[in-house]
Amino acid sequence: MNVNERIKDQLENNPVILYMKGTPDFPQCGFSGQTVQVLQACRAKFAYVNILEDPEMREALKEYSQWPTYPQLYINGELVGGCDIIMDLYSRGDLAKMLADADAVVE
Repeated sequence: MNVNERIKDQLENNPVILYMKGTPDFPQCGFSGQTVQVLQACRAKFAYVNILEDPEMREALKEYSQWPTYPQLYINGELVGGCDIIMDLYSRGDLAKMLADADAVVE
């Protein structure tokens, strides 16, 4: 499976996935850490990929998404955006609704 097929597979099989630097327990940048905190505050169920462990994925995803930075949050296979967008959606209450609509909230 090539890297673009892996990306498509991950997006198809995870309602919510975060491509980030590090892991939720040990984020490797402040923006990834903030995004994880907001997702956890929304009680989101989400998968993640540590793009620092896969340089091929890190570069391919930038082209796939046409988004140059990390983290990148996808809900139902669609790019939502990076940290600034996620923080804005969270502050307006929209992120929680998007996660609920994706059936990605822990009861």
